[in-house]
Amino acid sequence: MLLMDMIAEIRRRHLISQESISSIARDLKLSRPTVRKHCRTHSEPVYHRSKQRTPMLGAFETTLESWLRTERLLPKRQRRTARRLFEGLQAEGYRGAYDSVQRYVQRWKAAKSGPALTGAFVPLAFAPGEVCQFDWSHEHVELGGVMQTIKVAHFRLAFSRQMFVVAYPRETQEMVFDAHNRAFAFFGGVPLRMVYDNLKAVVETIFTGKERLFNRRFMVLANHYLFEPVACTPASGWEKGQVENQVGNIREWLFTPLARFATFEALNEWLATRCQELSARKHPVTPEQSIAACFITEQLALRRIIAPFDGYVENMLRVSSTCLVVLDRNRYSVPAAFAGRAVSVRSTATEVRVVADGAVIAEHARRFGRDQLICDPWHYLPILERKPGALRNGVPFLDWDLPTSIRQVRDRILKQPKGDRAFVELLMMARDVGLEVLEVACDLVLDGTVVSAPIVMNEMRRLVAPGLPIMLNVPDMLKLHIEPLADCGRYDHLREVSHVVH
Repeated sequence: MLLMDMIAEIRRRHLISQESISSIARDLKLSRPTVRKHCRTHSEPVYHRSKQRTPMLGAFETTLESWLRTERLLPKRQRRTARRLFEGLQAEGYRGAYDSVQRYVQRWKAAKSGPALTGAFVPLAFAPGEVCQFDWSHEHVELGGVMQTIKVAHFRLAFSRQMFVVAYPRETQEMVFDAHNRAFAFFGGVPLRMVYDNLKAVVETIFTGKERLFNRRFMVLANHYLFEPVACTPASGWEKGQVENQVGNIREWLFTPLARFATFEALNEWLATRCQELSARKHPVTPEQSIAACFITEQLALRRIIAPFDGYVENMLRVSSTCLVVLDRNRYSVPAAFAGRAVSVRSTATEVRVVADGAVIAEHARRFGRDQLICDPWHYLPILERKPGALRNGVPFLDWDLPTSIRQVRDRILKQPKGDRAFVELLMMARDVGLEVLEVACDLVLDGTVVSAPIVMNEMRRLVAPGLPIMLNVPDMLKLHIEPLADCGRYDHLREVSHVVH
């Protein structure tokens, strides 16, 4: 089909310039009948495709229609697809192509379902504090000089259109919990309902209609903040259209061009600031007000936060003989007394806590990536008491970030006979009185000429020794108005008295 500009050229050259049809056809590389036809064309040509007949179906058309009529009464999951119907017809003796069956099924279903309304929606209105929508998106940023694909959690208050976004390295459940804590703190309260996709961290099983089996741990979060979780119909993104639209806007406004930050903390601080700045834009429904003004109204309807949710995910793990537990292919140290025991490892978005016997026995900053070793040297101190030689080559002690004065004293003591055990004794005392005391003692010893463990130990004992008793403030009524005088003459009297021992 020719474009309208070429048709106009044909008509100008023939009707205005009086050029022959043969000349025009030769120059434009068209056939003469085509040029002759378009000399009479006055409007834009429209291509009409004639319906393709299905001669190969023949007698099988009746069979196919009866199958479609019967299966239309069945639940959608039990209906056969066009491919399965084609295979059924082949078993009946059909030798035609699949395309014929597919086109017939499409036309039959379209005729039975009526006109499609896939592009029509009903406008929605929400009360202040009623609904907040949640979604994830994947964005590309440069963190610490390395290109990374990050996961961004999006929140959107449906009344005011106030947004909040926060970035994470993963989409795991503890990230979902942390994102809710941050969002509710940013909003200053909790809405009545939260709307989600059917993500695994929220929904475990999808039933018919709106019925869902929500994740038990997620329901603890919902119970803590007292909001009602609502899951969308699968593949129906318009049910939370505001946040779906926000994903594209945030990508354009905040991640184009490429965002570059040193850490996730710096990135999230910047994202929170930009969310506040973007709230100065006009509200789409009431353009005479800004989003920030509507947000002030909505904040009054949000439920106040009493305490943040402790959003951890718990795993029962066994401590290895090297006093380590493995979480997400990274190893974290545990006090030596718990080697070989089962402990509870509670991981959040930012930290890892190890719990045993109802108490927290170890805390570490959460690490992402793989095959990283996160050790606390104090966890291995009881082992050093029995094996002081491990101080020189033990992995937890190789990169121990000790104060400069302690490192200098350590290096000099380790060169002395039995220096390993001597320095371990200093560490054992520092565990009880504090590393700051050991640092001060090392500073004092380095000012002298002799550096040895006994001298450092003596300085530490002096630093932690109890001070002089505090002078009491005696009330005036208990004070002596006439202080007694010492009479040394009484001792002279004792010299004059003779003592006879019988």
